[in-house]
Amino acid sequence: MRRTIQVNPATAVAVAARASHKAPQHARAQRRGVFIKWLRKAHGWLGLWGAAMGLMFGISGFLQNHRAVMKIDTPAPVVTRIRVQVPETVPQEPARVAAWLQQEWNLAKPVEHVARSAGQTVSWGGQTVLMPEQWQMRFRTPRYLIQADYTPATRQVSARQVVPGWLGVIENLHRANGVGMAWVLLSDTIAGSLVLLSITGLLLWTGLERRKLAGAAVLAVSVATAIAATAVTL
Repeated sequence: MRRTIQVNPATAVAVAARASHKAPQHARAQRRGVFIKWLRKAHGWLGLWGAAMGLMFGISGFLQNHRAVMKIDTPAPVVTRIRVQVPETVPQEPARVAAWLQQEWNLAKPVEHVARSAGQTVSWGGQTVLMPEQWQMRFRTPRYLIQADYTPATRQVSARQVVPGWLGVIENLHRANGVGMAWVLLSDTIAGSLVLLSITGLLLWTGLERRKLAGAAVLAVSVATAIAATAVTL
């Protein structure tokens, strides 16, 4: 015995409309789920990379802030002084003199900074003394700092070398003192990973929900405004 089911055309149209309305919502939810999954992976890898070098930066920064209070016993820097006579064959140019000193002292890096002080007349013990022109040259790596003062009139160099202990080397790396471009770029990747780690963490917290995203945006703008206002008043 057959049963005939009659479907109201209006009902069929309503069901079809609801189904077509839910399809875009389902597609958006699926895309959001895929994006959040990718964010979790990116957040994890960024955290791993940041932790690798962030540990050194964190420990060295903590020691710099609290070394005096904690009275940490670290090796003192070794300071030596030397005087050198520059040969007559070296031209009287800062770059040429600095290159000669680098070769003479077998330094790993060229001169970092050169400053010229013009000769001037000063009063000393009630007498007028003429101070000759001097060139100040700085050679630096994380393992040493050399300050060389060259007097063109006498062609003599008076140099002071400071060799830090192991903590001083780590602090120089932390501050990027005397480092090469490779270390600067590596430090930049750490800074960039921390920024991206914060952004991905914030997006994961919001779950890409509009209300939470709006709240996070308001919070970010408020913090940025407070920092800008503080910087202007300082």
